[in-house]
Amino acid sequence: MKIGIPKELKTNENRVALVPAGAEALVSSGHTVIVETGAGLGSGFSDARYQAAGAQIAQDADAVWAAAELIVKVKEPIAPEWKRIRPGHVIFTYFHFAASEQLTRAFIASGAVCIAYETVELPSGELPLLTPMSEVAGRMAVQEGAKYLEKLYGGRGVLLSGVPGVPPAKVVIIGGGVVGVNAAKVAAGMGAQVIILDTSLDRLRYLSDVMPANVQLIFSDRHTLLKHIANADLVIGAVLVHGAVAPKLIHREDLKLMHKGAVIVDVSIDQGGCVETMHPTTHEDPTFIVDGIVHYGVANMPGGVPLTATLALTNATLPYVLQLANKGYQQALKESPALLNGLNIIGGKVTHKKVAEAFGLECHAAESLVD
Repeated sequence: MKIGIPKELKTNENRVALVPAGAEALVSSGHTVIVETGAGLGSGFSDARYQAAGAQIAQDADAVWAAAELIVKVKEPIAPEWKRIRPGHVIFTYFHFAASEQLTRAFIASGAVCIAYETVELPSGELPLLTPMSEVAGRMAVQEGAKYLEKLYGGRGVLLSGVPGVPPAKVVIIGGGVVGVNAAKVAAGMGAQVIILDTSLDRLRYLSDVMPANVQLIFSDRHTLLKHIANADLVIGAVLVHGAVAPKLIHREDLKLMHKGAVIVDVSIDQGGCVETMHPTTHEDPTFIVDGIVHYGVANMPGGVPLTATLALTNATLPYVLQLANKGYQQALKESPALLNGLNIIGGKVTHKKVAEAFGLECHAAESLVD
């Protein structure tokens, strides 16, 4: 199979979908890997390293898309890339369709086979391809939040750890999943007072066994949420509903309860965000202020640490890329329930329930479309 690795086009997206070692594994299995020139530079991988691994280097994106049967990316193709997609193209990447009707309808019209990293799901409920980037984003959320709490950036001027004689900052994390746990680990390690809010008692009981003493586990409801964000220095949105748009948990009027200069980092922004006043931002221009509250909504946070993020992502994705390449997408989907869960759109039909529900579209059974 011919596998294409185009350069990412989103602003300051420095990750790449395949490292040279992955290219070598695919070539060793008899496949052709076509990498757009410069695709790996942001993550520290030169064209020469891909060539040494057996990959071909294409001089532009058009050549990659024209030659490849399977396109492997990091982020969803943006509008300038849509004209390159042809019916039957298999595209394997983060799509987050439920957050964008325009994107969803564009790929329905394209005729492509769209397999989304974020909905590849194991029988246990684990999301193996979302987990590594959630780990990165959760840890980064505290790092970025701590920076934007500085007065220079419009923050309260609070040091997350405090100092002897001065209390630490209060960090409220909405959601106790992978993002929330990783954020809590870093915030607690820095000495902050940390609160995780979650609606699952089972999850809270588990976290009580693994979190350090400066992390409180609180059952979340509307009243509790408002109580805790009112005293927060840093709020981290870590809400995930598998494949669906994130619920809006913090409303515009709620900002009036918060300290001026408090910071909200909404990691859920890929799925539309859990804060009503949040909109996607970029690494170039990451924050904006509403009612005195600093909003951080970078939609590709791991792109800021591309070497770490690329290695973490490809450790997880490469086995699935090999399945798709070795067996062909139809056989791979038939044999792997996890990959079949990742199928969102095929031949103009939506196969993921949450995506269909988001835009009032018909949902088709994936099994019936891969025979």
